[in-house]
Amino acid sequence: MRTGALLVLLISTSCRLVADTTPTVVILATGGTIASKHNAVKGGYEPALTGEDLVQTIPAVRGLARIRVEQISNISSSDMNAEIWLKLAGRVEDLLARPEIAGVVVTHGTNTLEETTYFLDLVTRRTKPVILVGAQRPASDQDSDGPRNLFSAIRVAIDPEAVGKGVMVVMNGQINSARDVTKTNTSQVETFRSLEFGALGVVDESAVRFYRAPVRHQTFDVKPETKLARVDILLSYAGEDGTLLRLASRSKAADAFVIAGTGLGTVSSAMFDAIKEARENGIPVIISTRVPTGRVFPLSASKGSVLELQKIGCVLADNLNPQKARVLLMLALTKTKDPGELQKYFYY
Repeated sequence: MRTGALLVLLISTSCRLVADTTPTVVILATGGTIASKHNAVKGGYEPALTGEDLVQTIPAVRGLARIRVEQISNISSSDMNAEIWLKLAGRVEDLLARPEIAGVVVTHGTNTLEETTYFLDLVTRRTKPVILVGAQRPASDQDSDGPRNLFSAIRVAIDPEAVGKGVMVVMNGQINSARDVTKTNTSQVETFRSLEFGALGVVDESAVRFYRAPVRHQTFDVKPETKLARVDILLSYAGEDGTLLRLASRSKAADAFVIAGTGLGTVSSAMFDAIKEARENGIPVIISTRVPTGRVFPLSASKGSVLELQKIGCVLADNLNPQKARVLLMLALTKTKDPGELQKYFYY
């Protein structure tokens, strides 16, 4: 009897030890299409499922990781804002500090997913994986891509090779870095892509595989009470005369502007005059481009060229698209308004 009891005790203890090696992943749910269901009354889709509901769609995860879920919000990502960013940032940092947590997965709508991803990448100091994931097809659709994407995100979050890669987006079997990834299609599942430099790796039925790692990374300290600047984005186009920029800068509603210029960042002569006026009033201005790939750098000597914009104190966004340039500027302005110092952050 004693031998039998001892054997049972050993087996029980062994099982607990095996169970204790199972990694823990925390899912921070924010809403989005991945959590959306069709509302027959309204005639469209809206966030309705909780993070717990999403986990129930992937029973295979039970043998892969322990899952904890926290509901941060349940909104369309078009309503994402700096307040929720700061809340997410604080929660991510707290969770990753705990030794039992292997990684964090944030479920998110796709409209502003790349901005939240880049923000978290800029404020997360710990090296454990942080994965953002969404869906292009709502949860109530029979062919929703949400469950597969979420399962893939959890697999990457517990993969040892994901450590130190920064914040990443995992969707449609692809792993993309925060700085490079952008939404490229309004509705198709292969929408998040790193157009110029390619994905970091892939997730398939067999394994998680990384083929490259990001090398450009910087970090800002933020707290829940951190006040982020209001930065507005204005688009340059044929016939744009600077009226909107003048109205916006004179209203003093915005603290700074990002200009989505044409080509290498060029703007019209009239837009140049409006930007010069803003700069004379001490308003920081970042020059990005509406072109999907490529850096912004000085070349032409025309009035609205990047060369001339630099001379009046504008900062170049390097290869960041306008929405990500805005995110970086919001954080950089917590440190300085000096154009030379701001440029260092964009070239970091």
